Amino acid sequence: QVQLVESGGGLVQTGGSLRLSCVASGIIFRSDKMGWYRQAPGGQRELVADATSGGKTDYADSVKGRFTISRDNAKNTVYLQMNSLKPEDTAVYYCQLDRTGIPGRMYWGQGTQVTVSS
Repeated sequence: QVQLVESGGGLVQTGGSLRLSCVASGIIFRSDKMGWYRQAPGGQRELVADATSGGKTDYADSVKGRFTISRDNAKNTVYLQMNSLKPEDTAVYYCQLDRTGIPGRMYWGQGTQVTVSS
């Protein structure tokens, strides 16, 4: 079993920055992909960014150039540095671990609220 614990959300003004952290505990494989999703009120959960243990990253078009995902494999931790935040970034952000070796096996954190005021 895997547990994911997020931290770092909060309230920030437009143009500000936040850094989210997610620590994974349990059995973690190098093939596991870790990433961040978000869900705005009334919206669907969408991918923000993800990263493999080898450093390959992927970003949603809406955050490219503003957000940076990084991963510390030794600490089983993934970070999301969010700069130049906009009101439309307001959402609950969820950490996800994708056990790529088992199709469909994913784990989720409890979510952390990010609110960007205009």
